[in-house]
Amino acid sequence: MRGITMDTTTPRRPSAARTRLIDSATRLFYEEGIHAVGVDRIIDEAEVTRATLYKQFGGKENLVLAYLRNEDEMLRALFAEAAARAVRPADLVDAVIEGIAADIRLRHTRGCPFINAAAEYPDAEGPVRRLIDEHREWFRATLQTVAEGAGLEAPAEVAASLVLLRDAALVGGYLDGEDRVNPAFERTARAVIAAHRAV
Repeated sequence: MRGITMDTTTPRRPSAARTRLIDSATRLFYEEGIHAVGVDRIIDEAEVTRATLYKQFGGKENLVLAYLRNEDEMLRALFAEAAARAVRPADLVDAVIEGIAADIRLRHTRGCPFINAAAEYPDAEGPVRRLIDEHREWFRATLQTVAEGAGLEAPAEVAASLVLLRDAALVGGYLDGEDRVNPAFERTARAVIAAHRAV
């Protein structure tokens, strides 16, 4: 599929300690909240020293940024994999809807990590919020590219609607349960797609 690409350069492999820190921070920040989790807890979970954390990240805020970048990279990789598998543009539209539903059901069961982080970082000009904004702009632009590739009318409107639906579904899945929310999300998302198909 054209329009969605993934960087194919081989990144330098992170150290085992850095990986453990990010993995521990990801689980704890997502499950318990960023401000509720101190660096000592992360250090204990990751089985590293305080010096290692500060050598790798310089402090907690950089670890928060690494956590959110990791979430961003995983979502970008999922989109790239779906694009590589899709035979027709319409297949990718279906894959996006199914992928969001699977994410609500299996992975992000406590809401969107970016929305959760934004609630804890009210400074819109701070580095955390800037990273969140970059992620959301990429997500919106990628959905618009998918809609354009499928020949949908008003692809920017489609993308805006899908972003809104995903936001609502991730929050709703946490509050009301995915059994109630996922069918409503899929039904509404497919209605948006159907309403924008070229006649």
